Amino acid sequence: MADEANIPAPDHVPEPQAVPGQDTPGEDEEAWLNKGILGVGTASFFSDAGHELVTSLLPSFLTSTLHAGPAALGAIEGVSDALVGLSKLAGGPLAAEPSRRARIASGGYLLTAAATALIGAASMVWQVAVLRALAWAARGIRSPARDTLLVSITPRAAYGRAAGIERAGDNAGAIAGPLLAGLLVGLIGVREAILLSFIPSILAAAAITLAARQARHVLTTPAGRTKLSFNLGELRRSGAARALIPVSFFELGNLATTMLILHATDLLTGEGRDPAAATALAIFFYAAHNGAATVASLIGGHLVDRTGPRPVFAAGGTVYVGAYLLFAFSPHTWGPVLAGFLLAGIGIGFAETAESTAVALALPDRLRGNGFGVLGLVQSAGDIGATVTAGILWAVFSPAVAFTYAAAWMLASVLFSRALAPDKAQAGS
Repeated sequence: MADEANIPAPDHVPEPQAVPGQDTPGEDEEAWLNKGILGVGTASFFSDAGHELVTSLLPSFLTSTLHAGPAALGAIEGVSDALVGLSKLAGGPLAAEPSRRARIASGGYLLTAAATALIGAASMVWQVAVLRALAWAARGIRSPARDTLLVSITPRAAYGRAAGIERAGDNAGAIAGPLLAGLLVGLIGVREAILLSFIPSILAAAAITLAARQARHVLTTPAGRTKLSFNLGELRRSGAARALIPVSFFELGNLATTMLILHATDLLTGEGRDPAAATALAIFFYAAHNGAATVASLIGGHLVDRTGPRPVFAAGGTVYVGAYLLFAFSPHTWGPVLAGFLLAGIGIGFAETAESTAVALALPDRLRGNGFGVLGLVQSAGDIGATVTAGILWAVFSPAVAFTYAAAWMLASVLFSRALAPDKAQAGS
């Protein structure tokens, strides 16, 4: 079990303050869970349900309603994904000031809700592109504020569990959104279903406002303007840059789940099913993937608080290696394909929870926003690079080569996971 004293504690980090319904660390282990933490997890659930609802309907909306081609969808999604990473980096300095975090988080959720729902009113492809880009930029900017807000209302000994609740809410929303989309399309149609995505997104904004109220009880920094800076030098000296090495390797192997669904459909079709049945089964397996990620996030959060981020992160990477090897060399039967989805869900649940907790533990409050912003940029850039490269390898060689390539990066993240361990030279500083 990791010794808490071995976690680097930078100078001038205030001890967590007691808040209503929550004892200080070490007094009552059951008292760490408060309304604010639940509010953040609920916000992640409703927000992800809202934008996953739209994401699942966007291909049909573009092709059937607006009569655009797959190239338009690829361009819109590619630009939007890139904007998420850049806006997360930009959101880091904005989250440095405690009094500003609540406004940025709430405003980001509201803007994401409005822009996403308005896609349902679009009549031209360029309007969809602008609204999607605006929604994803707002989603990125709000993320460091939300994550820093979460840490501010959580005892240090429970950072992992709090991160696990936030990640579990996000993954559970990825199950609810597509299911809700399927129900609404049959009742009211594609355009109207997209417009109704505003409802879960508004609930997300309300939930994050509840968390912001909880944060005001522990606000120890006086309100006021602070200089906006990425603080890259301080992040490097804190050891955060070193910790990002295994994270970068992991993200370079973190393929988009659409690639898993595509290959699973091919494998399941080869088993004798017609394409429609194979696609339906692959989507069901994807839902199981998100369910596994939800459970793994909660379990991973508890393990991180007991053992530290490194072993949980390494376990996530190891499980991913197994998942990708199953996808690379699986026979045309449903059992190994389902096992691959479940292992990938466990891997992402463990790894993302460990990554967020590592940033929270390693940095003081004034640098956490910057740290979460840089982490978000690394995650987005790595994911885009992983998917693009694997897609090329798939087209030129085979799916087996693409998944083996991704597995190699996951293995590298495990081998270099020691960088997530605290620097003993800094311990007790």
